[in-house]
Formats: sequence, structure tokens, C-alpha cells
Amino acid sequence: MQAPTLPQKQHLESPPAGNCGKAADSEVLIDVRNVSKKFCRDLKKSLWYGVKDVINEMNPWQPSTSTAPTEELRSGEFWAVHDVSFQLRRGECLGLIGHNGAGKTTLLKILNGLIKPDTGFITMRGRVGALIALGAGFNPILTGRENVYINGSILGLSKKEIDEQIDSIIDFAEIREFIDAPVQSYSSGMQVRLGFAVATATQPDVLILDEVLAVGDAAFRTKCFVRISSLLSQAAVIFVSHTEQEISRICTSVLMLQRGKVACSGDLTKCLDFYRQSQPTESAKQNVYHHDAVKKADLLLSAVEHKSGEDLALELHYVTEAAFKLSTHILAMADETGSPVAVCNLLPLFDELKNGENRLKFSIKALSLRPGNYSFGLEVLSDKHSEVLVRKRLSHSIKSSGQIYYWCAYTPSAYESV
Repeated sequence: MQAPTLPQKQHLESPPAGNCGKAADSEVLIDVRNVSKKFCRDLKKSLWYGVKDVINEMNPWQPSTSTAPTEELRSGEFWAVHDVSFQLRRGECLGLIGHNGAGKTTLLKILNGLIKPDTGFITMRGRVGALIALGAGFNPILTGRENVYINGSILGLSKKEIDEQIDSIIDFAEIREFIDAPVQSYSSGMQVRLGFAVATATQPDVLILDEVLAVGDAAFRTKCFVRISSLLSQAAVIFVSHTEQEISRICTSVLMLQRGKVACSGDLTKCLDFYRQSQPTESAKQNVYHHDAVKKADLLLSAVEHKSGEDLALELHYVTEAAFKLSTHILAMADETGSPVAVCNLLPLFDELKNGENRLKFSIKALSLRPGNYSFGLEVLSDKHSEVLVRKRLSHSIKSSGQIYYWCAYTPSAYESV
């Protein structure tokens, strides 16, 4: 049972009268026009500016704020978000991309009403589900079950409606064993799973997701994408990720921010190409994350060509400056579009990395792939709060030929570990 839709609006000024009443805008759930937000790098100046701004807002003779941002910045200020505009309709998913510090999270906080824009206006219609910070909205001393009821009530659900959905929320989050434990005892991955389950179980009209999904393991992220796809017919989704494959998988359009401004928007392929070209040379070759103690993580292939249905021999080479027990060890394959086609769970074979050099040899039996070129991705998490050790798109690729029946998850076979 779905709770009644509650309109949510934020305005600095009313939208132009000429746009009111148009049938074409009836399904526009998010309307952002000329939104800007500035911050000050100096704490003392920031507090002083804040006091002055509050006094000016309370002054009845103060002119109303313009929807177009002025270029005037006081000493120490900078634009975190500058003159951003877009519309999002029901059934659309907007991929929000940009390098660290581009203004993505600031924009999401403005959309979710956590901070107020300095100029422009925002209109949001319907129930909003948001997951823009790890553990946001959770009371750490309350149990997971208690937090589900509190968050559900904030989103407009009655106790009866939450009672009807509580089991599906717990099952989706995969934390039934810990649901009655305090949230402060949860790992980051458990908090993400519970937060996503609550945010999506309420059947929101608007769903806002920041990079928190990057904390979860690959299997849960796949589960999340399936849930997002099922919601798209009835919701507008804003999805933030640094991973091009994830953006390509579910987004219908892209908006790229660069130093707070819109650098590119619209077509998926065009914006992702622009994003790729704007990256530093080394980052453009491969998206790489290494823990400080992981000095090398690479893949060696026995051949650059593969006949579909035959075994594929592989070797992973790690060099670490510490020993790690692993909670996730996954090698994934993607096609030429960046879409994942096969996932290989290595954890049953290799659940730890020793200090120093590690050479892990294994084979994938009867690997079935359509003809084409395939790239590899690696994800390794430690068992300590699911800390990311390695997350990278590898530079190696293979060319497959022959017939295929269907691809699936593969269980590798180890024949040597050094």
C-alpha cells in the first residue's frame, strides 16, 4: 500500500508564469533553475557572513533574491554550485558525474532540503527518498528496526504500512540477524544496505543516491540496480557515481559538474566521453583505487584471445605491505559498452593476502562469451568494516569468438597460489 503523495517544494522565487499549466510539464518531478550555492573557506568569515545574511533576510526592505546569481563573491568565498538548471521527469534517471569537489554532493543536499541555495529555485513533487551520506538519518544508539520505523514515518508511512513492509526491508538489506542490534555496531556496508532498503521500499517519486553504493559489495550493487530499474517506471532518479559502467547501466541522461558549473549535459555517450577526456592522463587509462598498503594489483592473461566455452587461465599479482583477511574478492568482466556480463567470486579460493608478493593462479571453466572484446574489473575488500583495498578497471582485455548459450556467475578453480 502506497502512502499518499506529498508535494515538496523549495522556492527562492516562483517560476516564470509562462511555464505554468503546461501539460508537457505534468510529469516533471524535479525542476531546478539557476541554482547556486557559495561557501567561505575561512570559518570566522563564514560565521560573520552568515549572521549578516540572516539579518538581511529578516529585513522587509531588502530586495528579493534574483534567480540569476551575481558574480560578486565576498573575501574567501567560492561557488560550490553555480547556475545549475535541469528538469527530470517520471521514468528518467539522471547520472550526476564530476571529479571530486565538483559540487555533486552539495547539489544533492540542496535538492534534499538539507541546505538552502543562495539563488535560484527548486520544485520537487512527490515523496522523496534519499541516500546521500553513509548512515544519514540513522540514530546510532537505536536498533536497525527502530530506525526503519523512524525513517519510514519521516517519509510519510503509517505504522501499519511499515509493519507490512518491515520483513521485505530486512530481507533486502540482508541483516536479519542484526536488525535488533544498535546501528552504531553496524559496518559501513550494513548501514548502506539498510539505508537503501528503507529509501526504496517506500516507493518514492524521487530517488536521490550519492556514491554511498560504492561501499557495498558487487553482488549487493547488482541487487540495487535491479531495484532501481523496477522503480524507474514510477519515479525520477538522480544517481551519482564515478563508475562509467554503472552510469551507462541505468541512466537515461547525464549532467557533468566541473567546479560547480554544468560542463556537459544531455546525451549519455557524449557526456561520458567528455568526462573521460577531462580526467588526468593516468586516470583516463583506468579507474584505479589502491589502499595505501597495496602497492600492486594486476592481472596476467594466458592469451589475448578466447574461444567461447573453453577454460580461461588467469593470474592475479598483488604486492602488499600488510596482511589482509578479505570479505570480498571479485573479478568481473564487461563488454565493449561497459556493461557487466560475468562475475567471478574468488573469495572461496583466496580469502587473504599475505604481506609481500601474492601470485594467485586460477581458471574459469567453460567461460561462455559472445564474440567481441571484453575488459576486466577487480574489487577487493578487507573483512575490517569492508574497507576497500582495490577497486579498478584493468587495462587488459581479451577477444572472444565462437558460440554462446548464456552467461552467468562463474566459480573459478585454483591450481596454484604462491
